[in-house]
Amino acid sequence: MSQSPLVTRSELRKRKEEQERLAQEQREAAERVYEKREKEISSVYRKELKKNKPVTKSRSSERVKQKERGSFLNKAIILVLLLLIVVMLAVFFI
Repeated sequence: MSQSPLVTRSELRKRKEEQERLAQEQREAAERVYEKREKEISSVYRKELKKNKPVTKSRSSERVKQKERGSFLNKAIILVLLLLIVVMLAVFFI
């Protein structure tokens, strides 16, 4: 009486191929879910970047602008005062 193997090599090969196929399908499904989630996350951050524009100003550049604006305003005030004095002198002495 010869003993036949419980599982033949061809049966083992079929099972192994089936397991590999199932594992491949699971990996592909997981990758699709991952890519979908990644797209959702990137779209959220893209929207956040649109809301929060990157800072393009610096303290030093703002200080320079403020200094230039202040000097211009000071010159304008002095000019207006001089013209006002000229007008007052013209009104009183003419």
